[in-house]
Amino acid sequence: MSKKIYEKVDKLPKGGLTVMALNSLDKLVPGKWENLVGFDNTIKTVTGETDEAMVQAIGERAIALFNDKSQGYQRALWLYESVDSASGLLGAAAMANRIGQDTFLGFLKNLTPKPEKAQTIDLAVKLVTEVVAFCHINGIPGDSLGDFLSALGDYSGESLTRMAALVSFDGVIPLGADFSAKALNKVKSMGPADLDSNQTFKGVKKEIPGDSSKSKLAFITESFESTQGWMDKFVSQNGITQSKLVDNMAGFVEGSKSKLDYLGAFLDVSVKYYEHTGVQTLARRLIERAVAEL
Repeated sequence: MSKKIYEKVDKLPKGGLTVMALNSLDKLVPGKWENLVGFDNTIKTVTGETDEAMVQAIGERAIALFNDKSQGYQRALWLYESVDSASGLLGAAAMANRIGQDTFLGFLKNLTPKPEKAQTIDLAVKLVTEVVAFCHINGIPGDSLGDFLSALGDYSGESLTRMAALVSFDGVIPLGADFSAKALNKVKSMGPADLDSNQTFKGVKKEIPGDSSKSKLAFITESFESTQGWMDKFVSQNGITQSKLVDNMAGFVEGSKSKLDYLGAFLDVSVKYYEHTGVQTLARRLIERAVAEL
């Protein structure tokens, strides 16, 4: 595998749309995310270690763990990257031509809001990606839904921020406050062909548990159903609404208030929150394990 985990962490953006979007969630999920950038910096922050030789030893052990193909870390990284790029694929090319030219409203002529069905599949597939990546990182079978649900209650930092972004950017903004019930009803009425024609599903299909699209759909449905209670509670406890989310973004996504359906499409192609926070989660877990093994 050509990807080097330390390079991924070193190259994480310190600013830009993804970071601004994730920071906009701070008002709703206070103090939960720090944009940790740089491999050595992450080691020092996670461990409190200041001795350079120790920092290097931890880093070398973390890299060795990542490079070990018998572990699930590389597959988890692939999932985090792939689900973001597949989800935003359709609008990305159109938007690339306009970066730096004009405001959010200028993008609209190149963006088509996703139909509700496509948005629902995106939401459900991203949720399942979180389940499977969690299992890979923790060395447990990819369909260990019970383990994931137990851990979800203890999510913090960048992992909790990723779930907050999923709920907010792929749930509440495009589908409304009752997004979970709406999405679950839609998922239950779908067939395997609906999944097979969806770009996001096709992007990560090979890693979703199940030997056919039908069994993969069953796992997606079960995962969404099992997590619905957590998502609903998260939204109500943090007072997350469409208007609050849009207000928090007003500083960098001009003109978004009157174009909620387009805002969802805009976030889809411009905000790579899964990959960004996924790399941070992966780095943290590798470092924690490296320290424990040294």
